[in-house]
Amino acid sequence: MFIIVDEREIVTNGYASGFKREGVSSLGLMPEEFSDWVTTTPQEELGAVDAFLIGDCEGRQTYPRIIRNRIRQAPVLALNEKPSLELTLELFAAGVDDVLRKPVHVREIMARVGAIRRRATEDAENMDVGNIRVFFDGRDPVVAGEEFALPRRERRILEFMARNHGRRVTKTQIYNAVYGLMNEDVDESVVESHISKLRKKLKMQLGYDPIESVRFLGYMLKKEDEQSL
Repeated sequence: MFIIVDEREIVTNGYASGFKREGVSSLGLMPEEFSDWVTTTPQEELGAVDAFLIGDCEGRQTYPRIIRNRIRQAPVLALNEKPSLELTLELFAAGVDDVLRKPVHVREIMARVGAIRRRATEDAENMDVGNIRVFFDGRDPVVAGEEFALPRRERRILEFMARNHGRRVTKTQIYNAVYGLMNEDVDESVVESHISKLRKKLKMQLGYDPIESVRFLGYMLKKEDEQSL
């Protein structure tokens, strides 16, 4: 999920629509809402954030520090209206990971975020969890050596669980990653339906159920040799 901060609603709404067309959740915030949101949102919900996009906001050079106090792995990108070397250098000095000039397509934003994450972690464009290989560029996964077509929501769930391999994730975390924080249009229980369908498909292809479920604790993606652990 992408968090977009800008003093103009037309900007936050425009980028939110672009991400929606790409099947990616987002949340637009006004500058006056942002500090309270990032400091009060529960940690497990912040874990669903892919990146922060900071547009025109007074005092935005302070935002990277506010963000890093709560969440370290999500890249922070600044969006500028006009080219300015001085402003660009100020933003990098403040801690942003990249500076982009508007207008910029959401696909480019996603590609840049992916590149930042690859440099920060040792991942290439994919990740293997046992016999499951997931991609983070929109491609379907490869399961047991075969391309495995999945509906967009199920693919996003599998990608999120792969990123968190070895850790248990809650239904709320999965929901936030796929549908976005504060989305009231979709009931959270829909996650259980998506995971149930995903598990059946993966089990049929792999010969074992790679998703461990523990009531009240959440879900974990496991390799075959981890099933008894």
